[in-house]
Amino acid sequence: MPRVTIIETGLVSPKNRELHGSYPQMFEQMIGAADASITFDTVSIAAGEPLPDIEGLEAILITGSAAGVYDPLDWIAPLEDFVCTAHDKQVPMVGVCFGHQLIAQALGGTVRKSEKGWGIGRHIYDVTPHNGLIDGMRVALAASHQDQVITPPARASTILSSDFTPHAGLLYAGGTTLSVQPHPEFSVGFALACCEMVHTKGHAPDSLVAAAKASLTEPLDSERLGGAITRFLTRSR
Repeated sequence: MPRVTIIETGLVSPKNRELHGSYPQMFEQMIGAADASITFDTVSIAAGEPLPDIEGLEAILITGSAAGVYDPLDWIAPLEDFVCTAHDKQVPMVGVCFGHQLIAQALGGTVRKSEKGWGIGRHIYDVTPHNGLIDGMRVALAASHQDQVITPPARASTILSSDFTPHAGLLYAGGTTLSVQPHPEFSVGFALACCEMVHTKGHAPDSLVAAAKASLTEPLDSERLGGAITRFLTRSR
């Protein structure tokens, strides 16, 4: 029975957690829809829990967070070391949003706040042909970020891209580490809540928030990327 260890790097607000679940619960639902045999462990470093011993872990998933990978948090450097070790040991590992940025930074890439501002709502990404993971030419997914991977690590290939986010999906050398900027785990309801949070805090102009909310009435390809992530985490090394 495959087992995925989820590293929770951010906490959903109590109100939104009640309505939409925690980040680990969102991923459990996404992965469980693709493969009901998978079981989960959650380690919440955002709540002060220590990182697990990599020995014995079957697969790792690193969640999103409101934090930035450059923030002075005492768990960032240990998480980077954890990522490097997992990558070297070829433990299947996926990072989403903050997890995408953290993996890229840990393995030698550059991450910073983008001058393009907030990416929220439904974004469409070009899929690199013959990437071996994600089918089709394009994929539409929920996004909620301002930070971006500006320069990928030297031994990473970009497999998802857009004008707004040129390095939205990275597959790393060795084929056991994958990271993506958009959120296949988000429900439309939570994606809308993220738009509202950005708006309430005054981080994005009214016109951007309105357009982002309107975009979420169009279909998302969350199931397609969720299935690809599930297969990636559980395939034989």
